[in-house]
Amino acid sequence: MNTLRSTGLARRCLGTMMMAAALLSSSALLAQPVVDHSQHVMPTPAPSVDHSQHVTPAAAPAVDHSQHVMPEAPAVDHSQHGGPAAEAVDQSRAGALPQGGRDPHAYSGGYQRGTGLHALAQGHDQLHMMDTHRFSALIVDQLERFESDGADVSAYDMQAWISQGFQRLTVKAEGEIAHGKLEDSRTELLWGKALSPYWDTQIGVRHDTANDARATPAQNWLALGLQGLAPYWFEIDATAYLGSGGQTALRLDAEYDLLLTQKLILQPAAELTLYGSNDRKRGLGSGLADATVGVRLRYEFSRQFAPYVGVERTTSFGKTADFVRRAGGDVRDGQWVAGVRFWF
Repeated sequence: MNTLRSTGLARRCLGTMMMAAALLSSSALLAQPVVDHSQHVMPTPAPSVDHSQHVTPAAAPAVDHSQHVMPEAPAVDHSQHGGPAAEAVDQSRAGALPQGGRDPHAYSGGYQRGTGLHALAQGHDQLHMMDTHRFSALIVDQLERFESDGADVSAYDMQAWISQGFQRLTVKAEGEIAHGKLEDSRTELLWGKALSPYWDTQIGVRHDTANDARATPAQNWLALGLQGLAPYWFEIDATAYLGSGGQTALRLDAEYDLLLTQKLILQPAAELTLYGSNDRKRGLGSGLADATVGVRLRYEFSRQFAPYVGVERTTSFGKTADFVRRAGGDVRDGQWVAGVRFWF
């Protein structure tokens, strides 16, 4: 009996505990806020998916790939652009291009080089690059007058050239006119070629005229020289000569333009002459024969026209000085000069 009573009491206790747990869980659910799940569902049922397209390839409609090739595409009409090459472009599109390829001339409008409305007509000069043009100039560096031995003397120093590309033909002339006669003139014909951007090599001939007053015969020379612009803007002209009878000579010229203002320019200059052997007929000695140093102040009204005044002094040396003394001349000679410099 006691055992039955204990079992019944245990069952009652277990039932009471289960009812208490159920009440607690229901009260917790009632305490939570109600969540509206209507926003998380589709307002309307999703349309049914037609899986007929996913059937085997035999059931799927065949795709027409003929639209991806261009064998039957109409040719572009380039006749509206006026190009004479339109027909050639159409032929190249029809025959030479691969199937589906892109025409490299499709955007040229049918134009070609040398054709069109603004192309130069046949027989006219075509456009050239800078190195194919011919250039020329005449530069009169000195055209001046001065007094020497009681006589008025006119002197000139000029050069003219014509060039094309890296080659140049140059004529240099220097001399003096006294008593209405040409004296001590030197004329050179030189062919030059650019050695660098600032230097030209020159080769040619030189002719010295006869001086009847000094009983000096004419003489011809072969010339080989170098002319250009040295560092610090010194203009250099160095020429070696081989004359008749085996005589040799070397002449060095140097000039420098010092800009006092943009138009007022001071130009110092020097010239040295050397000979390889004595020449009694012309009164020239071996070694350093003479040196001429001068300075000129010019005013450039324009780059092409500039009058100037200056002073110049010539000195003879060595054997040449001895020949000058025997002839009754002055070893040192100086004069004031006035002239004009121009070029075109």
